[in-house]
Amino acid sequence: MADISKDQVKHVAHLARLAVTEDEADLFTDQLSSIIEYAEQLNELDTEGVEPTTHVMDLKNVLRKDEPKEWISKEDALKNAPDKQNGYFRVPSILE
Repeated sequence: MADISKDQVKHVAHLARLAVTEDEADLFTDQLSSIIEYAEQLNELDTEGVEPTTHVMDLKNVLRKDEPKEWISKEDALKNAPDKQNGYFRVPSILE
């Protein structure tokens, strides 16, 4: 069993920029030790012949076919624009 020390909890809290009290450090020490103890039960499983996976389900991206199609004209795109100039959308400047 891998026990977590109170000093390790405080060190990780410091790295995460978290302020923990002495009582919280005691609580987190017990909780993290329990979590690690529970996770170590996985070491008891026989995984011989089991292929490593990154996901339990075989997922694939479902994408539409990349086929060219006709789009609206430039005039139609600019038809409802609140402000346009020389065939382009005109927007407020964001640069100084």
